[in-house]
Amino acid sequence: MKTRITELFGIEHPIIQGGMHWVGYAELAAAVSNAGGLGILTALTQPSPEDLAREIARCREMTDKPFGVNLTFLPSFKEPPYPEYIQAIIDGGVKIVETAGRSPEKYMPQLKAAGIRVIHKCTSVRHALKAERIGCDAVSVDGFECAGHPGEDDIPNFILLPRAAEALSIPFVASGGMADGRSLVAALALGAEGINMGTRFLATREAPIHERVKETIVEADELQTCLIMRPLRNTERVQKNRAVEEILRIEAEKGAATTIDDIRHLVTGVKGRQVLHEGKMDEAAWSCGMVAGLIHDVPGCEELISRIMADAESIIRERLMGKLG
Repeated sequence: MKTRITELFGIEHPIIQGGMHWVGYAELAAAVSNAGGLGILTALTQPSPEDLAREIARCREMTDKPFGVNLTFLPSFKEPPYPEYIQAIIDGGVKIVETAGRSPEKYMPQLKAAGIRVIHKCTSVRHALKAERIGCDAVSVDGFECAGHPGEDDIPNFILLPRAAEALSIPFVASGGMADGRSLVAALALGAEGINMGTRFLATREAPIHERVKETIVEADELQTCLIMRPLRNTERVQKNRAVEEILRIEAEKGAATTIDDIRHLVTGVKGRQVLHEGKMDEAAWSCGMVAGLIHDVPGCEELISRIMADAESIIRERLMGKLG
């Protein structure tokens, strides 16, 4: 299946594994790329640019296929050394960067001068248009269903994707609620050129996370996520657990007066790592999408991607073309 996304990134299938904190290591990225998709390392999971350089080298030992690096621009008093992280990406010969969080405009000259293709994650059409305007090559359009930060507009993908198709000239992929061949066909029908999956790739054999996390996703249904940090206008979709119940209690009690300091002990990256790496499932809030309700097994990445493509082709050939015939 050829789309503008497969052509842009030189991949076989229009499937991207989005960057995920404490998850986007070489094991997963290489497995996705070897299966014909686009694997993504997560830069800020690495403690320093030097560590990222080593992780890029490790990924190169595992795959000769294209892979990218996620670089999330965080609102922070102490900004990570982004130019040095970008230089590690350049020195490692990586030609694809997924940006997220704040606008990457400040860093676009450094990225583009190195011939890097940039795909920016957006939760609204206006942000996607800004990404196009500053020179991004593609965008990942994240609907309200997605894990992590869905923005503040609450627009689901059945509306957001066709709106993006109406407005954008650059290609985009659908993110949020993507899990299988049905997701891919629907995304293509709504104007996307492929799909970006996060939660679905958590529940794979190669995902370097604790088995309890994978089991929790498989056992969950579409009702097991909720939204936190709404009073802070930094909304995040997370899996329900005891830490999340406490966050919601604090937010209900303090309302609009809630500050990040009130809940920091339940949302820190260190605590999140304990969930993902140690299986301490109630230690902190952790990102998970509604799509968990469509995830029923823990396959290898090659099996998963092959299944998605086969199912998508079957749906197009038998259900869609067959009905037209």
